[in-house]
Amino acid sequence: MNKSELVAEAHRVLGDGTSKAAVDRVLEAVLETIRASIARHESVQLIGFGTFSVTKRAARTGVNPRTKAKIRIPQKNVVKFRPGSELSGAVE
Repeated sequence: MNKSELVAEAHRVLGDGTSKAAVDRVLEAVLETIRASIARHESVQLIGFGTFSVTKRAARTGVNPRTKAKIRIPQKNVVKFRPGSELSGAVE
């Protein structure tokens, strides 16, 4: 499912009381709020759905697949998502 399909499905669930444009604006606002929180290294916890957080990936040694030379991969911050119990339970 891509973003436009998600907006269409949310619009179907909400019914004719809302427009697709309004659903799209709400989705964009939620995503932007999550992006801003992650940029500030704050976690976002949606009970039952999951938690977005920032963790540090340690520096490590890798191998260039083309030349087989060892390379140093620096430490970096990455976004992590841990699914909640309801989301995990939805997958069988």
